[in-house]
Amino acid sequence: MQMRVRRMVCFCALVLLLAGCVWSGAAQYSSDQCSWRGSGLTHQSHLRDVEQVYLRCSEGSLEWLYPTGAVIVNLRPNTDPPQNPTHSQTPTRGTAHSVCLRPRPGSSGTSVYLRRDGELTLLLSEEEQTAGRQRCFSLPQQGALFIEATAHTDISKRVTSFQYQLTSRGDQSNSPTAPCSPCTDEQILMAVCTSDFVVRGSIQSVEEEEEDIDEGQASSVVLSSHVYRQKKRVFVPAGGGTHGHGRWTGRVKVPQKCDLKVEQGAEFLLTGSVRFGEAWLGCAPRYKDFLQIYRTALEAGTNPCHIHTD
Repeated sequence: MQMRVRRMVCFCALVLLLAGCVWSGAAQYSSDQCSWRGSGLTHQSHLRDVEQVYLRCSEGSLEWLYPTGAVIVNLRPNTDPPQNPTHSQTPTRGTAHSVCLRPRPGSSGTSVYLRRDGELTLLLSEEEQTAGRQRCFSLPQQGALFIEATAHTDISKRVTSFQYQLTSRGDQSNSPTAPCSPCTDEQILMAVCTSDFVVRGSIQSVEEEEEDIDEGQASSVVLSSHVYRQKKRVFVPAGGGTHGHGRWTGRVKVPQKCDLKVEQGAEFLLTGSVRFGEAWLGCAPRYKDFLQIYRTALEAGTNPCHIHTD
């Protein structure tokens, strides 16, 4: 009986020891297809380790506690087209993506670079991260983020944390950093098919907001008569209702350099992208001009997708 009890005690101690090892490892870092969380405490203090991270989602987050050394983040969104099975891990040649990074308040301890062909381009300094500055840029096919820890005597107070979002093939027509020039007929028709939101409505007011990307931003309040499609409910029924009929309201953002104006009585077809829960304006033709473009394409059989018009 004593031998059996002794064996049971040893077995329980072994289970607890293994559980402690697993818990310790889980506390050091965690990763999935979309997000990564790590700690510089897993590195030896005298080494400048460089860790490789692979994220394969269109959006996610990164959190690096007590950063030391560097982390290379390879972003490959799951919106890429299917590849040859024998080359499933190799992106299509020439594919690029539009990427936006949004640091969480107080993010610090590192500088974020774009790594391409062995060269580094600074995207976000430590000071810009701490200020919550958002950065959007084009990520080339073989590009990656290089996140390097900055030198600090006390790393215990440093945490780098940010969200990211990618748009496959770098669709600049719906990017927050897209030029303000009017969209072509082809871009308008494609925007109707691929945008995160497509609404018909008028601009009621334009309000300037604090700068958080390169060219600053303005916010527009839109009163919509029809929501054709939207992502993450950036437009809601006027009056706070939950039904899908009647008028809708929402707020879209646009770079200040676009000099958006309120035009009384003007109705637009507004398209764009959703970045971190905020709607950003892309192609926005007058609705009557869109109707003419769409009907011409419909008659010629060149419209890329169908939309119900009045």
